[in-house]
Amino acid sequence: MKNTAGKFILKNFVKMVLLIFAVSIAAFALMTVSPVDPLQANVGQAALGSMSQEQIAKLEEYWGVGEPPVQRYLAWLKDFLKGDMGVSLLYRQDVAKVIAVKLGNSLFLMIIAWVLSGLIGFALGALAGMNRGKFVDKAVKGYCLLISSTPAFWIAMLLLIIFGVWLKILPIGLSVPIGVEASGVTFLDRVYHAILPAVTLSITGIANIAMHTREKMVDICESDYVVFARARGESLWQIFRNHGFRNVLAPAMTLQFASISEIFGGSVLVEQVFSYPGLGQAAVSAGLGSDMPLLMAITIISALFVFGGNLIANILYGVIDPRIRRGGAAK
Repeated sequence: MKNTAGKFILKNFVKMVLLIFAVSIAAFALMTVSPVDPLQANVGQAALGSMSQEQIAKLEEYWGVGEPPVQRYLAWLKDFLKGDMGVSLLYRQDVAKVIAVKLGNSLFLMIIAWVLSGLIGFALGALAGMNRGKFVDKAVKGYCLLISSTPAFWIAMLLLIIFGVWLKILPIGLSVPIGVEASGVTFLDRVYHAILPAVTLSITGIANIAMHTREKMVDICESDYVVFARARGESLWQIFRNHGFRNVLAPAMTLQFASISEIFGGSVLVEQVFSYPGLGQAAVSAGLGSDMPLLMAITIISALFVFGGNLIANILYGVIDPRIRRGGAAK
């Protein structure tokens, strides 16, 4: 049994490593063929026109312009495997320091949204599935379909206008109060500024979890053993506790960990709307400014979170349902 579980975990871990390696190649290739000229984007055409050839040559060396792409990638990969992420060309700091600050802000935001979307989505999906065809089921389905077809940035702007501009009960942006030193920022200040972006991310994440949980719960409620439980006089709560919760937990848990990628993707747009200084906003700045070391590091860190979430979901799914673990090892 332990040998089977070990092979299952090792197989999924190897997949994750290979996927991260492929992501790094794809990200580097996209940056290489990008039409953005790093010199014009960061120095300006007018400034370049007044510089000498020696000054331009130094800038090209600084931004890595003219070096063979394969040589640049291998040099970056060698340093990255040693733990050296390089120096950010925009922030003029070690990439590790920039990532630490930006990732801390983003994690604070995304963890809140991830937990809220999972708990609320699971509860709404289970409630709708156990009341199929009733008003609560129609209301949950209508909400999910509406939110699924609505862009995250539009929801962010709508919430910002309502709660930040009209009602003026929540801040319109940033992660800390304006004009306050870092030493004077409290935990409640960070929570206060994270409410709107976290709620936006959770609203968009609820729909997927709720709809899939509803479909699974509908199948469970139509099964023979639940029909027999109803005939015995069990209430909806007893049916959910005895028959529904364990069966619907595994797929909901898998979707919840898989939704990390959606949280990351949505945070890029949401952070831009709320001017939230997180990893998503740093990725946009690095892409527009051709900051290759920073963007590559952000890409790898994001891939680690996304693929790591899927890996944890597969492992936990194998723990809940041993047939998955045995099947994965057998293959």
